[in-house]
Amino acid sequence: MPEAVSRPTLEAVATRAGVSRATVSRVVNGGYGVRQPLAERVRRAVAELGYVPNQAARSLVTKRHDAVAVVIAEPETRVFTDPFFALQLRGISKELTAHDNQLVLLLTEGRDDHTRVARYLAGGHVDGALVFSLHLDDPLPGLIHDAGVPTVFGGRPGWRDRTGTPVYVDTDNRGGARTAVRHLAGLGRTRIAHITGALDQTSAVDRLDGYRDVMAETAGRDGDPLLVVESDFTPAGGERAMRELLDRRPDVDAVFAANDLTALGALRVLRERGLRVPEDVAVVGFDDMLPLAEQSDPPLTTVRQDIEQMGRLMARLLLRGTSGLRGTSAAHGAFGSPGAAALDVTSVLDGADPVGLTPGPGVILPTTLVRRASA
Repeated sequence: MPEAVSRPTLEAVATRAGVSRATVSRVVNGGYGVRQPLAERVRRAVAELGYVPNQAARSLVTKRHDAVAVVIAEPETRVFTDPFFALQLRGISKELTAHDNQLVLLLTEGRDDHTRVARYLAGGHVDGALVFSLHLDDPLPGLIHDAGVPTVFGGRPGWRDRTGTPVYVDTDNRGGARTAVRHLAGLGRTRIAHITGALDQTSAVDRLDGYRDVMAETAGRDGDPLLVVESDFTPAGGERAMRELLDRRPDVDAVFAANDLTALGALRVLRERGLRVPEDVAVVGFDDMLPLAEQSDPPLTTVRQDIEQMGRLMARLLLRGTSGLRGTSAAHGAFGSPGAAALDVTSVLDGADPVGLTPGPGVILPTTLVRRASA
């Protein structure tokens, strides 16, 4: 067996730099209270010796782990096949990497996983959590609140319990749905159907409400209930819903699908039934997930939400919040909960164009319609 190579110690760095061990410790843990010339000598000695701080020891000093948990309340089979999650994780990863933080991915397959995730968060392994794709009956918000971990949620919260007012980032789902359905109505379509997402998630509920808003504007009521079919944000769900829809209302002339994957499933069934898109049935999706939307047959008209930007803003909010909480009694409780430090959402937007800031605080990002050949 090769001999283990000894690692440079804090004492070795201190000797090389000609300073005390305490000075080296302060520099490698943030540089607070050390004059610039001394700090530069320490950094030069660190580089020359190849010194790597012991993360466990560093955490004892700084009370930080430089790690953030990303909790996705979906099974791994869904997470690793849906491009939405890849885009959001990419945004989160970019922001965390820019601030030298590690991403710890936690997935929940079932109720046992909720307990495991809560136990991990309560164990003090991370500085905070980013949580998204929650379902309305999900126990995670309460469990995370009990763990006392600063948290930012992806998506408008739909729960009402003792967790306080959560910090979150979301898209203008209702407004985007209105834009999609108004576009279809503007094309002269009169039998506009909606294939929903999973209605135990607020994004799907908001998009259904947006559809109903326009139906009320154009028809004076919520629309024909036979033109609404519940699905689950997946291509297979879109196929099932489209078949059911055509069996119910074969005269449908437009479909607003709750996301692009659902729209792809609907397009397959329309081709199977010999219906032309957009001549016979116009189709609009939601997400603008590239390259899927551009490469569908025909290319998909869809509502664009900036999924990657949502992820970056979630991470930025959390990092800014935990930085502001450092050294305070609120550092061990979720900001947004009673007694926690307030977080100024506008300070982290950096040029983003939010639709609105809601008490909480929360950020709602705008949507835009991207027109292609399907409608």
